[in-house]
Amino acid sequence: MSTTAENVAQLADPSATTLLRFATAGSVDDGKSTLVGRLLHDSKSVLTDQLEAVEAASLKRGQEAPDLALLTDGLRAEREQGITIDVAYRYFATPRRRFILADTPGHVQYTRNMVTGASTADLAVVLVDARNGVIEQTRRHAAVAALLRVPHVVLAVNKMDLVAYEEKAFAAIAEEFTAYASELGVPEITAIPISALAGDNVVEPSANMDWYGGPTVLEHLETVPVSHDLTGCHARLPVQYVIRPQTAEHPDYRGYAGQIAAGTFRVGEPVTVLPSGRTSKVSGIDLLGESVDIAWTPQSVTLLLEDDIDISRGDLIVPSGDAPATTQDVEATVCHVADQPLTVGQRVLLKHTTRTVKAIVKEIPSRLTLDDLSQHPDPGQLVANDIGRVKVRTAEPLALDSYADSRRTGSFLLIDPADGTTLAAGMAGESFATHKAVTTVADEEGWDF
Repeated sequence: MSTTAENVAQLADPSATTLLRFATAGSVDDGKSTLVGRLLHDSKSVLTDQLEAVEAASLKRGQEAPDLALLTDGLRAEREQGITIDVAYRYFATPRRRFILADTPGHVQYTRNMVTGASTADLAVVLVDARNGVIEQTRRHAAVAALLRVPHVVLAVNKMDLVAYEEKAFAAIAEEFTAYASELGVPEITAIPISALAGDNVVEPSANMDWYGGPTVLEHLETVPVSHDLTGCHARLPVQYVIRPQTAEHPDYRGYAGQIAAGTFRVGEPVTVLPSGRTSKVSGIDLLGESVDIAWTPQSVTLLLEDDIDISRGDLIVPSGDAPATTQDVEATVCHVADQPLTVGQRVLLKHTTRTVKAIVKEIPSRLTLDDLSQHPDPGQLVANDIGRVKVRTAEPLALDSYADSRRTGSFLLIDPADGTTLAAGMAGESFATHKAVTTVADEEGWDF
């Protein structure tokens, strides 16, 4: 059995807790910020001065009780309009687990913000108003979670107090959402009936829904199995920096520093450097100033190789027996996040791990309509919040994994070379786990390298 960094930490410190990253999503006024505020308040994760500020802001708006949504809606425009505009990150902990949560906006025009918040999430909480059921925006958020390969999805049916806590209302919504999300390939779906405003089933079990025997939201967040053990994945080390002291003490030292994106590296292991394809063996591993025989993700290390090879920032060190194919033709699903459109023939920069290369958008075969997962073929461009398939030709070979195999080394950014603006976030390979989205490929056009 392999020993993981997490296991080692827990053995060294019995009080160590695991970390869960999760994001909230839902339509406007479904109660996302209220849920997060209730979660923070009832789990005793709110500082006194924060609560006092919320109470003062609530009184100014004519509310007698503190509006817990204000704990996450930090922008002035958000508080004035009573909506969430930007992703709000909050950090809290219970005795059982540490949490990083991203409260994402509900408006359609902020889909790109949800993509940002959910891109690193282990779990997504999708809220639904019990009075409205599964609506277009609910399906959109389920589709985004599936595209981003979020492994766990919680359906929080909120405002149960406004439907008299009826089991029938909850069951119908849970059945419809579960069928839709399962069709998209979401591996695990948990439905929980709640009232964020009243606190039912958020932290404490509800006395109003004795027909429900499942966990509260916090209990599920504390106990959902989340594996951060990437040591069994394809080993990848994107080189960030070449260490060459050239001092009297280390005249011949040449190390390749970076954070291990996935997998495990061992001294004596044959490795290949991409994209050059040169091979060598690991002669040493330096970790925090000490020499070790083995290192794993997410440790930041320096690898030493037996042979002198031309290696620089942006190269990828991988085991020789598990090297990804290199390519200059990248086909991927992208979420367009910039206000300016992405067009066929556009010159861009593609940033993958620590490597940035010139590229040209060769095709935009389709734009995905998240409402019903239909494809709009050959749109010619993608605008803000659009999700679509693209084909990009790079000036230099890249070693991309499929996003389904590695969210870290299967993702990339498209950047405007003129001003450095991020244009789109990309996920290499198939769109959905079930191959639900079928694209129509257009004829090639544009520039050639």
